[in-house]
Amino acid sequence: MYTGPGPAIGLAPFHSHGSLMGFVVSGRWPNTTHEWAQLLTVTVRIASIPGLLATTTIFGVREEVPEQPEPDAIGLVLAEGPVVGDAAVEPGRFAGCPPPALLVLHPPSETSPTLPECVGAASGCVLLPGLPHLGLDHRAAWVEAEADGTVTSMVSRVGIDPISDPDTAVLAMLLAA
Repeated sequence: MYTGPGPAIGLAPFHSHGSLMGFVVSGRWPNTTHEWAQLLTVTVRIASIPGLLATTTIFGVREEVPEQPEPDAIGLVLAEGPVVGDAAVEPGRFAGCPPPALLVLHPPSETSPTLPECVGAASGCVLLPGLPHLGLDHRAAWVEAEADGTVTSMVSRVGIDPISDPDTAVLAMLLAA
C-alpha cells in the first residue's frame, strides 16, 4: 500500500460469505494523518466493489493479529457492525479501551457522490481520536472512490471538531462513555 520511508504498510482484505469482514495490516501502522488517509483510500476502493459491503459499517483498528498470521502481520481493521439496525454498534462501545483509529465505510448504495457523474462511488472516513485537553488534536480523513479505483475526493484535517461532520460525529459517539 505505502512505500515511503521505512517498511511498507500492507493491507489485505478478508471476507466471509461474500461480505467484507476486515483487513489484515502488515509491515507497520500508519504514522501520519497522510498515511491513514492512504490506508482509508485502499479500504474505500475495496468497499466500492459491488456487493462486498451491504451497508454502512464501522471498522475498528486492533493491535492484535489473527490466528496463524503471516510473518509480517501487525494488526487488524475489523468490521464491528453496521451504523443502524438491530446489530448496530452501541454508543460508547469503545469508551473503555479506545482504538487508535475508527473507520466508517459507506457502500455505493449509501454514498451520495460529490460529483454527479460518479454514481457508484463508495466513501469512508477515518477518525484518529486525540486528547484535546492535552494538546493532541483529533484528526480525520474522508475519501470517495469509484469501483475502478479512481479517487474522486480526498480530504484530511487536523484539529477537527468531531461534531462538525456526520461521519466523525458517529465515530466520536462510539468512543464517548
